[in-house]
Amino acid sequence: MRVILAQPRGFCAGVVRAIDIVEQALDRYHAPVYVRHEIVHNRHVVEDLKSKGARFVEELSEVPDGAMTVFSAHGVPRAVIDEASSRGLPVLDATCPLVSKVHNQGRRYVGDGRVLILIGHAGHPEVEGTMGQVGAPTYLVSSEADVEALDIPDDTRVAYVTQTTLSIDDTKSIIAALKRKFSDVVGPDTSDICYATQNRQMAVRALCKVADVVLVVGAKNSSNSNRLREIGHETGAPSYLIADASELDPRWLDGKEVIGLTAGASAPEKLVLEVIETLRLLDPGLEVEELDGKKEHIAFRLPAELRA
Repeated sequence: MRVILAQPRGFCAGVVRAIDIVEQALDRYHAPVYVRHEIVHNRHVVEDLKSKGARFVEELSEVPDGAMTVFSAHGVPRAVIDEASSRGLPVLDATCPLVSKVHNQGRRYVGDGRVLILIGHAGHPEVEGTMGQVGAPTYLVSSEADVEALDIPDDTRVAYVTQTTLSIDDTKSIIAALKRKFSDVVGPDTSDICYATQNRQMAVRALCKVADVVLVVGAKNSSNSNRLREIGHETGAPSYLIADASELDPRWLDGKEVIGLTAGASAPEKLVLEVIETLRLLDPGLEVEELDGKKEHIAFRLPAELRA
């Protein structure tokens, strides 16, 4: 068998920054450091940070007075920021800068008097954060049918923003539906979608051209990991999402010679390496190579409190 690795894969700059924030907070302020929601959507990352002294909570009410608090990479509603401020909690904001960019775009459109529409998945922390950041009622759509069902006059001045981890193709179709329905609609170009989402989707499409089966390493609750698996399936390659090597089913590989392997933006590279070692147990002569792909050199600055 041959394993071909997608390039790029795994951690993006926003995830690296978020994890660095928690680890440096533990070094500087000592355990425990409280993190609202999973810092990123990956159980292995969360468990590793727990072992170092991070404590994950769902609500700020679970954070003791005066305890160092970190907001996850997905962003939080304005009400959460206000609650932390009213309690005097010291806060480090690990919101991905590209998610913050969406917040700023939404506020700008609302400030211009437009009705805001958010393209995203209900219940996702990033969506909840964005809807709670723009300071105005926001309509959520996740399909063309949702657009058609919007109870908004067709001549309303509207604007849209998107969840950063959505598929470019899905976003394009929904944007097209918005433009068909409304006479005055503005929004960012699809090129404004998260660079890591775009790059990993392009890489998995390239992978599907040469692979007999595709394995995506990522969490079940990771939007971008799920989409990578869906893209593989849509291109005709049998594709499976696995949290780690323990979920690999050897039956998926029957009759397959070339295995494509990638990872979602919140999956650490060590999980990819563990999958390779598990495959090597099945075939000691396993060959591993990497596709040519876009090299990522983006890095985001840490909060000022940690740069001091």
